[in-house]
Amino acid sequence: MKKNITINLCGRLFQIDEDAYDMLQHYIDSLRHSFGKQEGGDEIVDDIETRIAELFDELRQQGTEAITIDHVKAIITRIGQPEELTGDEEKIDEAASAGHRYDSARSAAQGIYDNVRARTAGKKLFRNPKDKLLAGVLSGFATYTNTDPVIWRLATVVFTAFYGVGLIVYIILAIVLPEAKTPEQILQMEGKEVTPQNLADVVVEKDEATAQQPNLLRTLFSLLLKLLFGFFVGMAMIACLVLCLGALFALVVIVCALALPITSNMPFSLDTLGLAGLYQTNPMVLILFAFALFMLLLIPIYAIIHMVLSLTGKTQPMGVGQRITWIILWIAALCCVVPTGIIMNQYSDDYFHQKYDHHVSYRYQGVKMSEKDRDFLRKGGWNLLTAGNCDHYTWSGRYPTGDGEQRYLDTYNDNCEAVLRVERSESVEPGVYRMDCLVRAEGPGAYVYAMAADSTYLMEIPAYENKPAGLYDLLQQELEYGRDKAGSLKYLSLQIDSAAVRNHAECLDGWSVVTIENIVAADGTIAYGMTSDKTITGQQCRSKWFSATDFTLTRTGDLPKTAKQKK
Repeated sequence: MKKNITINLCGRLFQIDEDAYDMLQHYIDSLRHSFGKQEGGDEIVDDIETRIAELFDELRQQGTEAITIDHVKAIITRIGQPEELTGDEEKIDEAASAGHRYDSARSAAQGIYDNVRARTAGKKLFRNPKDKLLAGVLSGFATYTNTDPVIWRLATVVFTAFYGVGLIVYIILAIVLPEAKTPEQILQMEGKEVTPQNLADVVVEKDEATAQQPNLLRTLFSLLLKLLFGFFVGMAMIACLVLCLGALFALVVIVCALALPITSNMPFSLDTLGLAGLYQTNPMVLILFAFALFMLLLIPIYAIIHMVLSLTGKTQPMGVGQRITWIILWIAALCCVVPTGIIMNQYSDDYFHQKYDHHVSYRYQGVKMSEKDRDFLRKGGWNLLTAGNCDHYTWSGRYPTGDGEQRYLDTYNDNCEAVLRVERSESVEPGVYRMDCLVRAEGPGAYVYAMAADSTYLMEIPAYENKPAGLYDLLQQELEYGRDKAGSLKYLSLQIDSAAVRNHAECLDGWSVVTIENIVAADGTIAYGMTSDKTITGQQCRSKWFSATDFTLTRTGDLPKTAKQKK
C-alpha cells in the first residue's frame, strides 16, 4: 500500500504516488539547475513540464488512475536527462575559470547521483533469495542498483584478497540485512508496486519455478566462489574457535585472580600474575577487562542460540535494529578489551622484568650480572674487558668431572651475538711457557688466547661434535708413553684418576684440551683468557655458547737469546 498525492502540473491535476513524485520533482529541479544559466532557460523548462503533463494525460486516457515511478522513469528516458538536453551548450573554452570547473564537476557528480537515485528509487535493500550463492547479499545489491551481480561478486573476491576485508564486510552485511522472504518484501526489493496482481505473480513465480537452461560459465563461477568463500569461512571459524577458547581461558584466569586474595600463592592469583600492583593502583582496568571480555564471548553465543531458535520457529528472527545494536555492543567490548589487555600485559611484563632485574642487579666492573657470576669472576681475578649480548658469564653442571657445583667461564646468546673478552694476568719468572685449558663451543669463532711481551697467541676452541672429547683417551695415551700419571693430571689441573674419568664420561661431552705452546714471557707477565671479540680474533663468532676452565701455565724453557737481548 502506497500513499498517492494530487499534483497540479501546468494547470492539470494528476494522481501520483509518493516515490514517483519525489523522482519527478528531482528531475525538474535538475532541469532548472542545468538550464538556469542559459538565456531562455526557464521557458525551456516550462516547455518540458508541459510535455510531461501531455504524457500524463495520455496515460490517464489509457486508464491509468495514478502515475507510478515506472511511468516517471519511462517519461524521463523518453525526454532525456538534463546533460543530454543541454548538449554542446554546456561546453566552454579551456580557459574557463576555476569556479566554472567546479560547477562542471558538481554537475557531473549530480548526474551520477541522479543515475543512482533513478536506479534505486522505490526500492528497499534486502538479501535476494532468488539468485543467491551464499546468503544473497551481493544479489540483493545487484537488484537494488539494477546492475549485474557478477560485478559485485568479483569485487568481493578482489577485496577478500586484501586481508579478508571483503569476507568481513560480507559477513557483517549478511547479519545486518534481512532476507526478502514474503511476496511484499520481494516486490519492495525489486521496486514494484504492491498490488494484488503483482503479489499473485510473485506467488506463482515461487510455486512454478521456470526451467532455465544451465549456464556452464555461471555454474563454474558459482562453484569457484563457493569453494573460495568456504575456505575463508572455514579458516575464519577455526581462528574464531581458537580465539574464543583463549578468551574463555583468560576470562577464567582473571575472574579467579579477582576472587583470590592478592597475596595468595595459588597459580592464578594477582600476585602470581604480576597484577597485584595494578589492582591496588587502578582496579577498574581489571574489572573493565573482565566485563568486556565476558560481553565479547556472550554476544556471539546469544546470537547463535537465537538464530537456532528462529530457524526452528520457536522465536522471531532479530530485526535490523536489534542486530545493529548487538554488533555495536560487540565492537565496543572489543575496543575495550584490546587497550585494557595491553595495559595489563605491559604492567605484568614490567613487574617480571623488575623482578628479574632484582636477581641480576649485582654489578661487576660496571656490568650487571648474577651474584654467582660476580663472585666467581671476582675471586678468580678475572677482568671483563668486553661484554655485550651475554646471557650469563659463568655456568655449572657440565664440568668434566661431573661436579655439578663447579663453575667455569661460559656465555650464551641464541643469535650468536655474544661479544665477550674475559682475561686475567699472572706474574711468572721470565721464560718460555705452555698454557693448557679445557674448552668447548657450540660453533666456530670462539678463542682462548695468551698475551706476553706485546705478542698475542690465539687458539680457536674446537666446535662441539656431540661426542666425548677424549680426555679419558688422552690420559690413557699419557700413561702408555710412560709419563707420570700424577704429572699428567697436574698439568691438566684435574684431581681425578682414570677411574673417575671413566665414571663421569657422560660429562665430558664437548670438552677438549687446548694447548698454546712457546709463549715467550720476557717481562714476567702473561695475560690469558677467552674471547669472541672480532677485533682480537679477526673472525665473526658463530657459536651460541662457549666455555673455558682450568687454565694452567707451565714453564718449558728459558728465554731465547734474542728475547734476553731485547729485555
